[in-house]
Amino acid sequence: MDKIIRLETVSQYNGFNNNETLHPLVSIVDLSKADPRKHVRVNTSLYMIFLKEVKCGDLRYGCNYYDYEEGTLVFIAPGQVIGIEADNYYQPKGTVLVFHPDLLRGTALGKHIHDYTFFSYDAHEALHLSERERQIVLDCFSKIAFELNQAIDKHSKTLITSNIELFLNYCARFYDRQFVTRDTVHKGILAKFEELLNAYFWSDKPQNLGLPSVAYCAGQMDLSANYFGDLIKKETGKTAQEYIQAKLMDIAKEQIFDTSRSVSQIAYGLGFKYPQHFTRLFKQRVGQSPNEYRMLN
Repeated sequence: MDKIIRLETVSQYNGFNNNETLHPLVSIVDLSKADPRKHVRVNTSLYMIFLKEVKCGDLRYGCNYYDYEEGTLVFIAPGQVIGIEADNYYQPKGTVLVFHPDLLRGTALGKHIHDYTFFSYDAHEALHLSERERQIVLDCFSKIAFELNQAIDKHSKTLITSNIELFLNYCARFYDRQFVTRDTVHKGILAKFEELLNAYFWSDKPQNLGLPSVAYCAGQMDLSANYFGDLIKKETGKTAQEYIQAKLMDIAKEQIFDTSRSVSQIAYGLGFKYPQHFTRLFKQRVGQSPNEYRMLN
């Protein structure tokens, strides 16, 4: 197994790639300055965003490879292990925005960095940029690099984090566009989700596994929970959890008309541990208790 290189600081990451450290907590790294590589696995305490310039080497997260070609962005959160693999030694190329979580302490961005869910997307869920979007990304990087080349003063942290936030907000917009335009990748996800839920609730899985979670459904479709949730929200206007609950209520309403089964039996059959939880959710979603719905419909 390849040795894992641990990189705790921006200075260490810069040194690993033969780049100068201009600021202890943030850097724009030019990978073309790095030494040629073959197999590398890196565990980092940093946020890293890779902008791929050319196809060279395969970026891997876990057991999967990133959908990672020229003109794509890949987002890495602290604590993740990534690998670079190639058949032969290759010269890395591209740009990496790297920053330490400490940079965000006490800033507006620090309060909502976790809202950018694409930092925990899975290996095949990279952001594919149009040429115009790529130029916007490079412009954001240029503004950050400009600040890094100035003497550090009381404005530096605010300006740098504000430009990182601007960049991330653009990325959120670009991902929204990708959910719509990458139809060949996303086509049928909603239909598969519907089919998955129908098969789940009409099987013995609810009794054995309980109610289906968003993570379970995402895993069945080989997607990360965050990417799956964001995609469903974009497609339906509902969160994935709301969609699951809506499907659950549709099936529950159908089963309630079977008067040979008690409400408790229906609740257990749908995966609820406690019938009162089913009754409470049903009343919240339908406006009537299960027994009231059975009597009035």
